[in-house]
Amino acid sequence: MAILITGGAGFIGSNFIIDWFESSDENIINLDALTYAGNLENLTSIQNHPNYVFVQGSINNSELISQILKQHRPRAVINFAAESHVDRSIVGPEEFIQTNIIGTFRLLVAIQNFWESLDQSSKNNFRFMQISTDEVYGSLNYSDPPFTEVNQYQPNSPYSASKASADHLVRAFHHTYNLPVITTNCSNNYGPFQYPEKIIPLCIHNILTKKLIPIYGDGKNIRDWLYVKDHCAAIRKVLDKGKIGEVYNIGGNCEQSNINLVETICEILDELNSKTKVNSYKNLISYVKDRPGHDRRYAMDISKISQELNWYPQEKFTSGIRKTINWYLENQNWVKNVMNRTN
Repeated sequence: MAILITGGAGFIGSNFIIDWFESSDENIINLDALTYAGNLENLTSIQNHPNYVFVQGSINNSELISQILKQHRPRAVINFAAESHVDRSIVGPEEFIQTNIIGTFRLLVAIQNFWESLDQSSKNNFRFMQISTDEVYGSLNYSDPPFTEVNQYQPNSPYSASKASADHLVRAFHHTYNLPVITTNCSNNYGPFQYPEKIIPLCIHNILTKKLIPIYGDGKNIRDWLYVKDHCAAIRKVLDKGKIGEVYNIGGNCEQSNINLVETICEILDELNSKTKVNSYKNLISYVKDRPGHDRRYAMDISKISQELNWYPQEKFTSGIRKTINWYLENQNWVKNVMNRTN
């Protein structure tokens, strides 16, 4: 048996593969295009695992996907592959359309053809999982209840619009062709191997290199933070027990404003480096012009996955953010290699 992972050299995908082999020997085939955020160095610890196969390629390559499916005959496909940085989608949206919409469509077509070739037992056991985002739901006011799975999609950036489109395609392939799909929508992830353009690793990197820490607008935009290993556990739970055709919200029950998040990181690094410095790293905080269409607040209602699948986030933010900071401190060579590859 095997699982096909797309985008497995990225932040969440690589963490999922590492997590998978900590408790399973089932084969993993990892298809990744190795764009700027895809990094095989993330997977050094398992690169020689006998049940791991890496294939470089894009989900836009229908022929390659069909070959992989035919050769390895996976019982499930988990689609992590995506362009995912909002700022980049504002500057250059076309890549997001190409990967997140066209790529997902081509992936679905190849999987549909493969699934239809299976015997009935294999068809019944097959799953396609779409890993999506809370950003498809749009923006909440401070007093609004958290997003549930029945919230209307109201994406506000080219990134979230492209992910929303992909989710709609996944739903359509289930209702039109009976493809056994499940979609998960997660809140902001943090943890090891996150590319240093996202707010947490960017903040850590800028502090360590004594650069200003940019904060958009008034810094009061709120996000729900989820430790990446909790996300991996949730995906496994949904793969094993989730209902076909359903959507599951995955969140950390941890709403933080951007300014509070950054100040927390500064305080922890102040504490860790207290013997070598006098001024607080908070002095590096610099407010900058807000980005276009900046969503005010995201929050996830995780009642469904908790009640139906008995999944709850295990990592508290206070411990998770310390683990994350310590990982970056201990893996500065990884950060330097990533920055050198893309600068």
